[in-house]
Amino acid sequence: MGKEEAIVLHAAGHEVRVTNPSKPYFARATKLTKLELVQYYLAVADGAVQGIRDRPIVLKRFVDGAENEPFYQKRAPAKRPEWLRTVTLSFPSGRTAEEVVVDDAAGLAWIVNLGCIELHPHAVRAGDLDHPDELRVDLDPGPGVPWSDVRKVAMEVRALLDEVGLRGFVKTSGSRGMHVNARIAQRWTFSEVRQAALALSREIERRAPSIATAKWWKEERHGVFLDYNQNAKDRTTCSAYSVRPLPDARVSAPLRWEEVPDCDPADFTVLTMPRRFAEIGDPHGGMDQHVGSLEKLLAMAERDAHAGIADAPWPPHYRKMEGEAPRVAPSRAKKEGTSPAPAGRRVPKMPLLVLAHSPSKEAALEGLERWKAKYPDVAKHLAVDDVLVDGMRGRSSVWYRVRVNLRHVPEELRPPQETPDPDDDPTRAWRTGA
Repeated sequence: MGKEEAIVLHAAGHEVRVTNPSKPYFARATKLTKLELVQYYLAVADGAVQGIRDRPIVLKRFVDGAENEPFYQKRAPAKRPEWLRTVTLSFPSGRTAEEVVVDDAAGLAWIVNLGCIELHPHAVRAGDLDHPDELRVDLDPGPGVPWSDVRKVAMEVRALLDEVGLRGFVKTSGSRGMHVNARIAQRWTFSEVRQAALALSREIERRAPSIATAKWWKEERHGVFLDYNQNAKDRTTCSAYSVRPLPDARVSAPLRWEEVPDCDPADFTVLTMPRRFAEIGDPHGGMDQHVGSLEKLLAMAERDAHAGIADAPWPPHYRKMEGEAPRVAPSRAKKEGTSPAPAGRRVPKMPLLVLAHSPSKEAALEGLERWKAKYPDVAKHLAVDDVLVDGMRGRSSVWYRVRVNLRHVPEELRPPQETPDPDDDPTRAWRTGA
């Protein structure tokens, strides 16, 4: 079979080649080719570009389609159109990268042709890479948390943002959660924006303690987690109209606030969004006209600090920050008031077992099922949120870790930690220098 001829599209005054246009990008439930995915983005381009324009963007490339593992590419490809802008970012690690900046529908189509099913822009503009112009509130429900609780927490976030003088714009994440973003003046550093997000998250936890949490460690969470660390430097979230790699090809859908109480994320897909966009336009279209201040949220953060509440943990690859509490999972922390453990070992607070490491989420979950089959009397005691599936970021890819919390399992039934199955941590070699 000969190589398929590329199709040339015209967008924003430029020609964009779509290579392998009939290549399947979604094949399990919804059937979509690469060309159909590009056509979707062009149909909603005014809204999709609004969410990424003038921002450096991380290329999350699904070159073999949505059903296969992606890889992250921060550096702009060497072969790119001369009309495509780039900007050089520096990262907490000290490294730098020249990243793509998309300004129009042509640039959008070009990165989708690279396999970028999702769009992952940074929270800064190309003209000022040190001061974000967006506060990002990421609502991430834990296992078994009902969608109704996500919607309730979103409404709490809206109310608090209104109180502090910020206009929140809400959207489905395209997966199980929601995002509420607010435009802010470019006056504050990444650390200050994260501090404001942490203060907001803790206040929401106080107002809705039964359904919301600001706890960083998964083993401490319940309900909907407000991920304040999405505001740290070098973190990205999927932007509006991003397609997610789920079987139904659902998208991150901007909403009007009156839609939130009854919305269903499954209603917004590649197949339904173009018509919705044509009929109602972009609910986030006016975001740039509502620039607000972080002063009241930062005052709340100062109040928490004066009350003796330490900074919360940062992502693991960041250096230890001033005022940060010990960056150690509670399950590995030494209990207060206990004598030192033998040979300096920590006394665990929570009985966690690591069951699987794998670049494949499917393979990691198969390891979980093998463990459950091996220990059926243990498995029946596990609650939904006792199974912790962590998506771990490597240098250019995601890998998965599966753990179980045995807190509901009688001590006499708890099995020992065994070698994970599978035990394929792709970051182990470079972390240990092996």
